[in-house]
Parts: sequence; structure tokens; C-alpha cells
Amino acid sequence: MLSVAVEAVNGTRRPGQEQMADAVADALRSGKHLLVQAGTGTGKSLAYLVPAIEHALATSTPVVISTATLALQSQIVARDLPRLVKALKGKVSRPPNIALVKGRRNYLCQHKLDGGYPDDSAGMLFDLGADISPHVPPAAGAAGSSKLGEEVKRLREWAAETETGDRDELVPGVSERAWSQVSVNAFDCLGAAKCPVADACFSERSRALAADADVVVTNHALLAIDSFGEPNILPEHDSVIIDEAHELMDRVTSALAGRLTSAMVGTAASSVRKNTAASAGQLDRAAEQLTEALAESPAGLLRRGLPDELGMAVTAVRDAARAALADTSGESKETANAGRQVTRARLQEVFELGERVLERTEYDVVWVERSTFRDQETVSLHIAPLSVAAKMRAGLFAERTVVATSATLTLGGTFDAVAGSLGLLGDGAPAWQGLDVGSPFDYPRQGILYVAKHLAPPGRSGMNEDVLSEIAELINASGGGALGLFSSRRAAEAAAAEMRTRVEVPIMCQGEDATPTLVRRFAASRSACLFGTLSLWQGVDVPGDSCRLVIIDRIPFPRPDDPLSSARTEAAASRGANGFMTVAATHAAIRLAQGAGRLIRTSTDRGVVAILDSRLATARYGGFLRASLPQLWATTDPEIVRGALTRLDAPG
Repeated sequence: MLSVAVEAVNGTRRPGQEQMADAVADALRSGKHLLVQAGTGTGKSLAYLVPAIEHALATSTPVVISTATLALQSQIVARDLPRLVKALKGKVSRPPNIALVKGRRNYLCQHKLDGGYPDDSAGMLFDLGADISPHVPPAAGAAGSSKLGEEVKRLREWAAETETGDRDELVPGVSERAWSQVSVNAFDCLGAAKCPVADACFSERSRALAADADVVVTNHALLAIDSFGEPNILPEHDSVIIDEAHELMDRVTSALAGRLTSAMVGTAASSVRKNTAASAGQLDRAAEQLTEALAESPAGLLRRGLPDELGMAVTAVRDAARAALADTSGESKETANAGRQVTRARLQEVFELGERVLERTEYDVVWVERSTFRDQETVSLHIAPLSVAAKMRAGLFAERTVVATSATLTLGGTFDAVAGSLGLLGDGAPAWQGLDVGSPFDYPRQGILYVAKHLAPPGRSGMNEDVLSEIAELINASGGGALGLFSSRRAAEAAAAEMRTRVEVPIMCQGEDATPTLVRRFAASRSACLFGTLSLWQGVDVPGDSCRLVIIDRIPFPRPDDPLSSARTEAAASRGANGFMTVAATHAAIRLAQGAGRLIRTSTDRGVVAILDSRLATARYGGFLRASLPQLWATTDPEIVRGALTRLDAPG
């Protein structure tokens, strides 16, 4: 089957792909978990999709495919699976059924389009996590309102013709604010039993299709919710294939984390007044109490529990939300309405967050965070799991066979770090196998890893003159074609501004246009350079000489003041482990490997990965990080690198 599929896409035989396909098929048959590292160019999508289809058809049980990014999800559903199904026609017992399942907010809501929901712009606080006070309406500037009106009009026109209601099918897209006018999240949804237009619901339709599917494609967040929270989002299944598995721990952590602000409590109070006959006075007073308590709370981890005033404020919030929920109960199917549903969703989220913070277990971390948006400071209370390993072991690996794959699963040369984060190490851990099928690329011949050992270690004050000069010299030698991956948005913007005064090639910076647009421009030019931050570290696939130089400004350790990383480091140290290596170095190794992987995308690509952080060559942990990178030919000599880049830029 794999040979037929490869031939259908005009591919070539790849031993690593065949080895991976055999291992995935064995895992699905035996029920033994598999971690498989497959380098860029292996063709890992086909290597797991072929055995997934074979297993689903043979057992009449669906296989779930989970990805971290929308880009890969779209590639699998729109390109890989249709080509594969066509190629296997006549080779399998019947054509497999394919379904895509996303969160409700990714689909148009027919009830909201019909005016069934109240006009509640403050609800965006819950949907989007915006830091805007619910008592202050959005500015009614002509520019913003006219653009919003045009977008909503286009959405209504599209709603009349779309067959799926899937936001990703709307090209060009619209702003988050416009989309919120025609969509609802899982909290606000009335549900099929109560919604008057449930028969026309796009989200319900996608789930109905999934119930009869052989292969179901979803994302890590929904997989986490289905495994640890709300069940039955996905159809019953006994096998999961997790692509981009290096992202799984972070996505599960995000799905299980929460954030409480006084603005959220105020929004819930506003919703109570607008949509019910209950009193909102207790909620208003609780919101004010929380505002005052958070204002007096310093940012950072709350290692010894909540301070007295903050504890009393959160207690007041929880009790007020519980009382309001009791006052708005008694709704039946006949009296159901969207306004009341929205109100109860707001109250339920506030109540559950307050309850969880107050009853915090040893497995949760709580901290206060201060952020500034448009010169307005917001103080919020956060809670997140200290570790998701136990959750994943019990909710994911104990219930089904899991195949986890990525180009970056071995860190420092072993699977141990990733396996531990997934709950696959220690007493009671399930059996699993690790397999590295390598890459078809000849990394030592195709690329150079340059570590600028002569530069001073990076400090907290931003890039110094030596680093800026190094970047300019590298770009001048390469004639452009550089992807700059920076540790912060500020660093990327500062470097872009400075390079525009030092080099003659076009410099683009993330944020100046939509990221996909910038990537397309970068790929279409041989001389342009693109600077950016996190999403570019993982989401850019530009084969050819448009990307022949990847510049990484510093080792991407977590921020020293990141509360969750700090708590995890302390917890590792308390177990006798090396907290820095367990948390910070592991995080950096994954990000570095992903960033360096942007360079070599095909067997004909050539170029340089330049890391301008001398600690990679001088620090004790440098060897661990280097062992996690593609095995490019390594040097610390800037003249050798500039000479190689100059030759790459030469005509012919």
C-alpha cells in the first residue's frame, strides 16, 4: 500500500519511511505505544496514514490523527488524505471515510447568524482573552467600525453559500472581532438538544460525519479536552497518531490551564443583568474586591498559597458566582435561550476557576501576572498543572494505543526527556518503543552549523553592536535569503530596523503583514530576508535557495521569570533531578532543533544555520543542545562561514 501511495504522488522509495510505516503498523496491531522520530524529508505523513487506513478498515474502528498546527491539519485533510484515498482505490476493501473535527468556535453558528444570541461584545473577554474592562465599551472609531461592518457583511454572504461553515475555508480571512459576531465557543453553545436550528449546525454536522469516519483528523487541544475533560467530542476510538508530538505537552498544559480576572467577573455580572431577572450586586462587589486585591499583589508564583486579601477576594468571587448560578437555574428546553446560556457559561467558568484556585492541589501552580495592552495594565490570576505526565498516562496512554511522531523527539540523543513529559517513565508506566528513522538528507554535506563562539554571551539589555555587525556580515555574504529567528518580538523588530540601514537587500519583519503573506514573499524572492519570532521557528517551509541562511540570535530558554517553568524547575530539583536540564534545557533543545530544521527542506538545499549565542559552544549544557540538532557540519570560524555563504550566492 505504501509503494502504491508513493508512486501516486511521484515520490521515491525512502528506507526511513518504510521502516516507520512497518513500525506504526506493528504498534497499531500489538497495542504497544510508539515514539518515532522522523527527520525532515522522511515523508512521515504517508508513513502513518497508510497503516492508519489499513488498521481502521481491518478493525472497523476509527483512528484519530492529531496535529498541533492548523497548517499540518489542512495539509493532511486537503492534500495528503485525498491523494492517498485516490491512490488506494481498488487496493482496499472500500474507500475510507475521512472527517475533520475542530472546536465549535471554528464554525459559523446559524443561531447567532439568525439573531438568536444577545449583542454581547464584552463576551470577547472569555472567547479571546482580551484585556479590556467590560465597563468600558470598545472605541467607536469610524475606521474600526466600518471595517468590522464590511467583514461581517462578507461573512453573511459567505454563510449563504458555504457547505462546511469552517473558518479556514474563508479566503481571505477576517479579524477575530468580526468572526466573534458569527461564532460561539463551547461554553456559549446551546447544544443540539436545545438549539432551535441544530439541524443546520455546521459543528454538529462535522461531529456526525466523524461518527462514521475511519480516519478522524483533529488537534491537540480537542484531543486533550476529549481525553481529560468533556468526553464524546471525538468518536469512540482505540488508536491515536500524534504528529508534531513535541508540542503535545504544551498544548495539553494550555488546555488544562485557567485565568481569572476582575474583568471576567464584571462581564458575568453584566450578562446576569442583561439576560436574567437575578441580581448582579454580589458579583459586582466581588469584582471590585478582586480588583483591589490583585492591584496589591506582586507578580510571580504564589508558593505558599494565596495572600489573605486575595484569598478572601477569590472566595467572594466563587460564592457570588455560585449564588448567581442558583438564581438562574431551572431552565428547561422550552425556556432555553441563548442569552441565559451565555450568562450561565460566564458564571460557570468564573465559579470553576475560583473553586480550583481555592482548592489548589499539589499538582497545580498558581501565580499573579501583570500585562500591558495599549497602555492599560491588567492583573490576572493564573492556574496551570505542574505536570501533565500523570494526566496523559491515565487519560491518553491507558485508554488507547498511541503513536507519537515528530522530527524532534530525541533530545540529547535519547527519547527520555520527551517520554518523561508524556508520562511514559517511572513506576507503572506503560510499555513503549522508541525509533529514530533518521532523515534522507546528507546534513554534513548540505549544511553548516556555525556557532559564533567569539561573541560575548547574550545579556538582558538586548543585542549589542557585535551581534548586529555579525548579522549584517552574514547577510551581506549570503546576498540575503536569510530567515532570522529571534527570542522576542522586540529583538526581531530592532534587528530588522538596524539591518535596513546596513544591508542592501529587502528586510521584512513579522507583524508588518499577515505571517503567511510574508512567508510567501520571502519564498518568492532570492534576496529578501524575513525576521520574526516563535511561529516562524516552527511554521516555515521554504525549500530552495530563498532560504539559505538561518540566523538564531540566542538559545531559546524560557524566560527566567516564567512562573510555570520556575515551578517545574523547583519540582524537578526537589525530586533530585537537575531542574535546569529537565525544564529549561529541554525546552531550548526542542525550539533550537525546530528552528535549525527550517534550513534543509529538500535533498538539494544548501546553507548555514548561524547561532549567535556563544554558550552553545562554551557552556556545559552545550553538548546536550548540539546533540539535539540536525547533524550539520560544525564550525566556529566566521571566515569559513562567510566564504561558504559567498559561494552559495555566486551565480550558477
